[in-house]
Amino acid sequence: MTLYLGIDFGTSGARAVAIDDHAGIQAQAEFPLDRQTPELWQEGLWALLDQIPITVRQSIGAIAIDGTSSTVLLCDRSGTPVAEPILYNDARGVTVMETLQEIAPPNHPAIAATSSLAKLLWYARHPKLYPDALHRVATTGLFFLHQADWLGFQLHGQMGISDYHNALKLGYDPEYLFYPEWLRLALPQLFTKFIPYLPHVVKPGTPIAPVTAEMGDRFGLPADCVICAGTTDSIAAFLASGAREPGEAVTSLGSTLVLKLLSRDRVDDARYGIYSHRLGNLWLTGGASNTGGAVLRQFFSDRQLAEFSESIDPNTESPLKYYPLLKPGERFPLNNPELPPRLEPRPNSDVEFLHGLLESMARIEARGYELLQEFGATGLKRVYTAGGGAKNPTWTAIRQRRLNVPVMTPPHTEAAYGAALLARMQDRG
Repeated sequence: MTLYLGIDFGTSGARAVAIDDHAGIQAQAEFPLDRQTPELWQEGLWALLDQIPITVRQSIGAIAIDGTSSTVLLCDRSGTPVAEPILYNDARGVTVMETLQEIAPPNHPAIAATSSLAKLLWYARHPKLYPDALHRVATTGLFFLHQADWLGFQLHGQMGISDYHNALKLGYDPEYLFYPEWLRLALPQLFTKFIPYLPHVVKPGTPIAPVTAEMGDRFGLPADCVICAGTTDSIAAFLASGAREPGEAVTSLGSTLVLKLLSRDRVDDARYGIYSHRLGNLWLTGGASNTGGAVLRQFFSDRQLAEFSESIDPNTESPLKYYPLLKPGERFPLNNPELPPRLEPRPNSDVEFLHGLLESMARIEARGYELLQEFGATGLKRVYTAGGGAKNPTWTAIRQRRLNVPVMTPPHTEAAYGAALLARMQDRG
């Protein structure tokens, strides 16, 4: 029996799920991430593989890895990082927005302070952060990678390969499958020493290479176990849901709030943080807000969230109009890197405060789906929920009232499960 392994690197932890050819789960593993560094990513990858029973590992035919969107790093040819990675929610790219707007077409999805391309431009402006590396990589080359690309490299050993989900916000065109001319022409003007290699981009799930002999021996993986091109964590969560009809959507209620609506038509508009990923012959259009569970955890423990939620009437709208953020900056449905959090007034009652937060987040979600449809996406028919917020029935009821469509939790919500499905797809074309 051939098994398929999906590995997910999210914002607070890494997970692995092994499935069989009928998509049944055969093994699972978890690893906490209390910080986001390449050293801990690698440690987590090894730990997850070690946790999978050897009898399962010996039957794995394919592995796919997802990572946080627009978490990037610069590496030498051996895969050694030459500078600190820039994480998915790091908005330092706001300092290069003017240049970004000059080189990219209007409203392109790469025009965002947190995009991969913004971070590449930021690296270009700060070569003093890695002066020793510039000498070391002068002959071997400098590589720009996403988190999932780098993790995949640890297993297959082929430097500089990405997928068109991760590469979208780098400027890659998923419709015509190439790096556009405006990007290729701009790079020599941005890097004064030498130009880093952009990753070679393939379809998510594409077999890249068998696991290296070293990794195969270390973890007992078959020599013909292939490592596939990965995807982003939110798309992996979408794949896990089983949504496949136009009009079906997945809201990921994790540390942040991510919307994905399956549409017949592509919708992109950077002014509102809207972008579309290619998914077969359809488009996965959506956006990511900085609101979400991380804000709730700033004020409440898990026990308090469960207890206070039980005292909320989800059929009654809260009068509190918040915009819950941890710090200034929003991506979608407003794209404003300086938008301040709005968390006042705070009532004396913790239950009322939580009600206001949940209501406000539901309002942001509903506005997000309205905006996607206003720009031409297929009409919303059903919303599946992934992430920790899916376990809160009060929040679900509030959201369903605002969305006015069925809101449900699918049997599988873990991004690692979606990555495992992606690995299984390679075996089926």
